[in-house]
Amino acid sequence: MRQVILFSMVFFWTTGVLAMSGAGCGDGLCADCHSMNKQEAFGLLGDMVDAVNKVEPSEIPGMWVVEVEKGQQKLPVYVDFSKQFLVTGNVIRLSDRENVTEQRHAGMNKVDISRIPLQDALLLGRSTAKSKVIVFTDPECPYCKKLHLEMKKVVENDPDIAFLIKLFPLKMHPKAYEVSRSIVCSGSMEFLELSFAGKPVPPADCVTSVVDQTLKLVGDLGIRSTPTLVLPDGRVLPGFRTAEALQAIIADTLVSAAK
Repeated sequence: MRQVILFSMVFFWTTGVLAMSGAGCGDGLCADCHSMNKQEAFGLLGDMVDAVNKVEPSEIPGMWVVEVEKGQQKLPVYVDFSKQFLVTGNVIRLSDRENVTEQRHAGMNKVDISRIPLQDALLLGRSTAKSKVIVFTDPECPYCKKLHLEMKKVVENDPDIAFLIKLFPLKMHPKAYEVSRSIVCSGSMEFLELSFAGKPVPPADCVTSVVDQTLKLVGDLGIRSTPTLVLPDGRVLPGFRTAEALQAIIADTLVSAAK
């Protein structure tokens, strides 16, 4: 029976992996002595995944990173060189505290940004900014409020970055739908910031289907939470980020695009 260990962050060495140090694998890379292809990976994981798309050496010594499909998502999972252990969850690189798993997941699940209509988006920053990041936000989401404050710091620090804000009210916030309609009708950042401040937002003064269209769109794109960022290269990153982290992520996108 295969042994499966599921946890968030792991560094372990099996007997087979330990044997690869020193003369175990000569002076070359450990991967020189070990191999696994997609067919073999699917043979190991097939009852847990729908497909295996790619296998390559992981950032973690002695492990493969395997791109799998489950449902409508592509996910990175890790298999050790002994092929006895499966590891899922977040791998954090200690040198810079970067979430390597999250980076891989975002790269595997890019969206076509041309599918996202932006005529109703609120602009935070300059219209001439070179880098524009789409943000799906809920006007009653506390983490959206925190991210909004960090986004304001980013545009103050770098005028070449701007954010295009789309209203995505979650069902868990019962007032968010009507507030989102009001914000869309007004086209005003002021209304969004009133909501983030916990102040009353005037009722919608127009008839609009924009919010309903956005709700359908996020379902089609597989976006299920707020806040969610969509980078210029189509990578999707859910959750709160500091201003410093946002700028680093956007800078990395520009570097990748230039290669």
